[in-house]
Amino acid sequence: MGLALAAELNGYPGPSHVLEFGDRLDLTADQRIQVQRLFDAMKQEAVPLGNKLVEQETELDGLFSARVVTSESLKATLAAISETQALLRESHLKYHLSTTALLDRSQMQRYAELRGYQRPDGSEKHKHHH
Repeated sequence: MGLALAAELNGYPGPSHVLEFGDRLDLTADQRIQVQRLFDAMKQEAVPLGNKLVEQETELDGLFSARVVTSESLKATLAAISETQALLRESHLKYHLSTTALLDRSQMQRYAELRGYQRPDGSEKHKHHH
């Protein structure tokens, strides 16, 4: 599941790739610091959620492997998994919003080119490239 694919494919860069392309985007020192802070915050928020999701999926598997799953336990476990998935996805997407706000128009265009979403002439490539 591409947690931030909707953002990426529609011109909302994430902090990880912006840092990766920092030199080619001509990030200022201040932009680097701010994007690094966003990346660190995203990681601090997303890692525990990812761990929780793995635990919940393990619990679901355990219900089936122990042959103790019921309609009620299945429904409750899936609801918990869905909630965690939504929180994890939100944690990624909101940092794409914050990162986008830090870049200027030319940096946004260059980012799209570097990621393969846009040609240097400004025309879009196929949206499902990545």
